[in-house]
Amino acid sequence: MQRWRGLEDIPQDWGRSVVTIGSYDGVHRGHQLIIEHAVNRGRQLGVPTVVVTFDPHPSEVVRPGSHPPLLAPHHRRAELMAELGVDAVLVLPFTTEFSKLSPADFVVKVLVDRLHAKAVVEGPNFRFGHKAAGNVEFLTEQGKLYDFEVEVVDLYVTGEAGGGEPFSSTLTRRLVAEGEVTGAREILGRPHRVEGVVVRGAQRGRDLGFPTANVETLPHTAIPADGVYAGYLHAQGEAMPAAISVGTNPQFDGTERTVEAYAIDRVGLDLYGLHVAVDFLAFVRGQAKFDSLDALLETMAEDVKKCREIIAADEQQP
Repeated sequence: MQRWRGLEDIPQDWGRSVVTIGSYDGVHRGHQLIIEHAVNRGRQLGVPTVVVTFDPHPSEVVRPGSHPPLLAPHHRRAELMAELGVDAVLVLPFTTEFSKLSPADFVVKVLVDRLHAKAVVEGPNFRFGHKAAGNVEFLTEQGKLYDFEVEVVDLYVTGEAGGGEPFSSTLTRRLVAEGEVTGAREILGRPHRVEGVVVRGAQRGRDLGFPTANVETLPHTAIPADGVYAGYLHAQGEAMPAAISVGTNPQFDGTERTVEAYAIDRVGLDLYGLHVAVDFLAFVRGQAKFDSLDALLETMAEDVKKCREIIAADEQQP
């Protein structure tokens, strides 16, 4: 899959394509419906499929300080899109100047002049251009003018997550913030993932017999609520069952919020300086401060046992 940053990265000889545009944060199951439809349409027409997305999130430029917590960084979104069959991802730098492009100018500069759109696939509430003035009706009229089809896909999937609310990135962020990682997993179609570099912490886990990878997360990452979770630590191409702690470590009067993963039953791991990923399967318990170190150690041992059981049961699922 090709990855482009900015219109100038698109090959000069790029031909017709099927295009879909959006933030697609998380590439959740609703997003997947749109992207899969675009990929299928591209195959029917015999042309590649391109996803157009933005960096930073448009809200950060339009309303500084309002950047939402991100469910997936751009490289992870690209990986997920590649798995769905997308041929190219175009990340457009979202600047103040770019935000002032009218819907008509956006169509010409992006869809017509550079991507030579043969079809554009979007959800029903798609908005674009200055002050989000463009919609699918306007896009359809532009398609008649510039010879591209517009297809609207209903992306509204519902399930148990959020009490039956339609799946969305906003709902997923809320569930993650509440520690409801099982519901987030239902929406995403996979566990919520946090990524970053392993850095040296206070190394108390090692002293206590539970050495953890202290993950310095990427900016704007959506981090689950404080507590203990069962999940996986992905490092060096391996997915290791893990007990994950999120919080400030109140037992030792900590103030900095951290994500730490203990690779269950693994000895001698040295992950310092490596980029790793942590998948959250299930919430185990909330953050707590104990009366004694012995009580903490006893609870940590019980946490690991529960995590081991949760992960084993999950691996038995079809």
